[in-house]
Amino acid sequence: MKRTMSIACFLVIACAMLLAGCKKEQPIAEKPPKPKEEKYQFPLTGLKTNDEEATGVRPVAVVVNNDPKARPQTGLNEADVIYEVLAEGNVTRFLAIYQSEKPANIGPVRSARPYFIDLAKGYDALFIAHGWSPRAKEILQSGTVDNINGIAHDGTLFKRASFRKAPHNSYISYENIEKGAEMSDYTLEQSVDPLPFFTEKSDVEGDEANEVTVQYGSRYDVTYDYDATNQEYTRYTNEELTVDYETDEPLKVANILIIEASHQVTDDAGRRDIDLTSGGDAVLLQNGVVRHLQWANEHGRIVPKTTDEDVEFAPGRTWIHIIPHNPGLNQAIKLSEME
Repeated sequence: MKRTMSIACFLVIACAMLLAGCKKEQPIAEKPPKPKEEKYQFPLTGLKTNDEEATGVRPVAVVVNNDPKARPQTGLNEADVIYEVLAEGNVTRFLAIYQSEKPANIGPVRSARPYFIDLAKGYDALFIAHGWSPRAKEILQSGTVDNINGIAHDGTLFKRASFRKAPHNSYISYENIEKGAEMSDYTLEQSVDPLPFFTEKSDVEGDEANEVTVQYGSRYDVTYDYDATNQEYTRYTNEELTVDYETDEPLKVANILIIEASHQVTDDAGRRDIDLTSGGDAVLLQNGVVRHLQWANEHGRIVPKTTDEDVEFAPGRTWIHIIPHNPGLNQAIKLSEME
């Protein structure tokens, strides 16, 4: 009897061991890989990247149409820095500077003015426009500025959109910018001097201002609303949300610099000379606060200053408004806190 029980116990133990051996091994959960530290920084946005080569791409500066018939525009939401400046009358145009991104399409492209060329030179940018004023034509045809103009490349590098009428329908792709640069033996690879940015997250000291309106007049007034969650400003033009034509993506920026400068009308067409070298009063909005500062032209770039130190930008995109010294900042902008 004991022998029988011993055999039975042995069989039970053996079966248990056999079953244990047949069980599938449970996979050991792997820890998710740590994200790679981004070692490099785009020079005109201060945003981080792992792509070192992308930080050495030459900036491209494109004159973009802002006539109501040209809205919404394409590719503005991918620009690192955008200048908004008066052309004739109260009509504004943009100079969109691209370095960190290469938009599939940009436009509508519009004609050059001398001060757009000067601003582009501050970044040693390849200058893109479609048309020119008489003085801008002289500068561009002198060969002193690397440029591609739609006057010479209409229908080839520059394409006309069917959904708009001239002069509000000229577009250029980044691919065609690269083709045009190769045709003219312009380089698109070079080191780029960086703008000054916060090295760490910074609490900016200033007065709370979650909304600002910049008044150019009529259909060109601009309003920005601050989004504290993303620390960005959403832009509205004539009370309509500024979006990209192709993606419907709202345009958002981290910095809004508004400066006043002397404007002088020089001809019967209303063209202007704008003093972009003498400096003057400025307002800078970032992180939901406003600071009343000065501006200076440093190596062709408009930058905010105080009397004794440089002022840093928040990492992200920057919009720079240039308004006439008459009526000036006090009359041309309206600031408000969050209710």
